[in-house]
Amino acid sequence: MPVSMISAALVAALVGYGSTIALVLAAAAAVGADAGQTASWVAAICFSKAIGSALLSSWKKVPMVLAWSTPGAALIAASTGVDIHQAAGAFIFAGGLITLTAAIRPLNRAVNAIPTGVASGMLAGVLLPFTMAVALHAASAPVLVLPLIAVFLLVRLVNPLMAVLAALVAGLVIAFSYGGAPPPSIGVEWTLLTFIAPHFDPATLLGLGLPLYLVTMASQNLPGFAVLRANGYEPPVTEALSVTGVLSSFFALFGAHTINMAAITAAICLGDDVHPDRSQRWKVGVVYALVWTTLGLSGPVIVPAILAMPPEIIAVVAGLALIPPLIGALVSAFEAQATRFAAAATFAVTASGVAAFGIGAAFWGLLAGLLVHVLDQRKRI
Repeated sequence: MPVSMISAALVAALVGYGSTIALVLAAAAAVGADAGQTASWVAAICFSKAIGSALLSSWKKVPMVLAWSTPGAALIAASTGVDIHQAAGAFIFAGGLITLTAAIRPLNRAVNAIPTGVASGMLAGVLLPFTMAVALHAASAPVLVLPLIAVFLLVRLVNPLMAVLAALVAGLVIAFSYGGAPPPSIGVEWTLLTFIAPHFDPATLLGLGLPLYLVTMASQNLPGFAVLRANGYEPPVTEALSVTGVLSSFFALFGAHTINMAAITAAICLGDDVHPDRSQRWKVGVVYALVWTTLGLSGPVIVPAILAMPPEIIAVVAGLALIPPLIGALVSAFEAQATRFAAAATFAVTASGVAAFGIGAAFWGLLAGLLVHVLDQRKRI
């Protein structure tokens, strides 16, 4: 096994884990997960990604690198009035929709018919409050927050992919050195998965499950397939959606939200420097799976350390991690002039955080955007 392949898989996994683990923990906190359920969530999603990456890569002989849904985690973290059991039901529902998208062509066409601008406007509206929180915490806790922002900005000049990971490390140092965080209680033991009985609440399925499915498809799976094509591989779309959908639904029983194709971290594993022989490059997916398995088993050490940090630091690291996705979503939302107004309506309603009938803002933002889009289309006819 070439050293370059091992290093590429290791860097991709550590960047993916370190840059957004704080957001996953924020999502778990938002739905009231306790310490055991949170640890199970992190372990389950690590194992889910590991199994999917190894299975697809070895089966299709294509370097398939999976990730957890970062915008999905942001969507969950922004939800209110949802408990962990309702969330598990929504995760199963979203995974089921991903599986059905692979199997039912009309559903695939219906998802593809949603204008890119509208879908991106919904994603941007979900992400905006998290990035705005960085400035708010910088004003309220400057001693804790400003050094993180400085580290992020300086490392970003050298290596943008490592900037959030560096900010997380700096946050750990500050928290336990100057922030007054108590030493985490860490037991050296194997990670245990905790079964979480799902509750299929209709309002939660519409307000969380459906938007989770849509942002995962629009902002993760489609770009992930595009990255593979850009590197000369034909992605096995049906197989990828089937595997990630089934795994997402199964591991939702242990708290995990959806997994999907990776885009940015996948690019690390696809270049000529990984392996000169393209036909052998699929093995990076297996190495990547081994790294994620190790990270899942390391949860009893990593998760308590992060949870012991002051909440301001966790929120700022999560907000910094979401700046690049927010930029991409805003550019995509307002790129096409024909859907610009509909995208603005979607963005405004989603970012407002409005909830009605127990259904969250992401659903209402999507509905508003589609309504405006339909009216605009009728006007042009």
